[in-house]
Amino acid sequence: MKQASADFSSCGVMALNIGARYSDSGNRAQSRPSRQINVVLRSNDGVGASAAASSDAMARSIPASGPWLEWQRELDKMTGLDNVKALVYEIYALLQIAHFRSDAGLSSQAHVYHMIFKGNPGTGKTTVARLLARLFQGMGLLTKGHLVEVERADLVGEYIGHTAQKTRDLVKKALGGVLFVDEAYSLARGGEKDFGKEAIDTLVKAMEDYKNQFVLILAGYTMEIDFFLMTNPGLPSRFPIQMEFPDYTPDQLIQIAEGMAKDREYIWLPQSLQRIRQLILQEREDSPFHFSNARFVRNMLERAIRNQAVRLLMQYPEASPGRQELMTLKPEDLTEEKRV
Repeated sequence: MKQASADFSSCGVMALNIGARYSDSGNRAQSRPSRQINVVLRSNDGVGASAAASSDAMARSIPASGPWLEWQRELDKMTGLDNVKALVYEIYALLQIAHFRSDAGLSSQAHVYHMIFKGNPGTGKTTVARLLARLFQGMGLLTKGHLVEVERADLVGEYIGHTAQKTRDLVKKALGGVLFVDEAYSLARGGEKDFGKEAIDTLVKAMEDYKNQFVLILAGYTMEIDFFLMTNPGLPSRFPIQMEFPDYTPDQLIQIAEGMAKDREYIWLPQSLQRIRQLILQEREDSPFHFSNARFVRNMLERAIRNQAVRLLMQYPEASPGRQELMTLKPEDLTEEKRV
């Protein structure tokens, strides 16, 4: 795959090695050399973003048939995450070209696809992991394409040797698919004597023992994951692909709220959407370090549906509401989350 040329600079595009850490804001952290593929990231500011989006649409070659169309539809459903979508396409392109090289009798060295996902809750990490599992299965890299999602409690045991066995069992369950470890940094929180270190060591050994038989994705908050990687110097080089999942903007969250309601056959009134924006901005101000993005929106929708049900039963105690009433979510249905 060709490196991005200097001509892209007019579109606000920059080429980064995929082994380097990057963020949606464009701030560059310390790079780590990698032998893996490159990813093209686009800035989100002003005219440059529009030009970059146009360039992106022209640069991608979408096949007229084949499994990529299904994956593309899944990506199109996702709001924002332009850098993640670009990387998913590059992984597909790399796998497709590897097939072409094999058909042409050329060598095609195996790449390492273990990944780090960094970002706040509700930014699409699990959804993208599930999509990648299916992509790898469809392209012949993995045999099953399933996702096994675990956290510290699933990996760490209660006595010496228990952790290694639990972790090995989960790795075997994930063979042919993706093992997704959420809040992976929690494995290193207990210090040297904590059983979490045993889980890390077992995972590292499994990456060697079952090379190319499963993909390991470690996920969590950006700062915590970065610190976690620094505690074990041998870890960063084992995860050449690192994705940054930025927080959604208020406009993107409103778009997500509309999509979630539509999927459940509900509609928001315009005044309801204004109320949603108020609640999002208020929550971000009250909990800037714990804002859960799309998860917050989903919980808000579910509360609104419950409140609507109570409201309709009170308004129509002896009759069924009309179809439009059953679908409509009003501003009064939107309430703040009750904190215990």
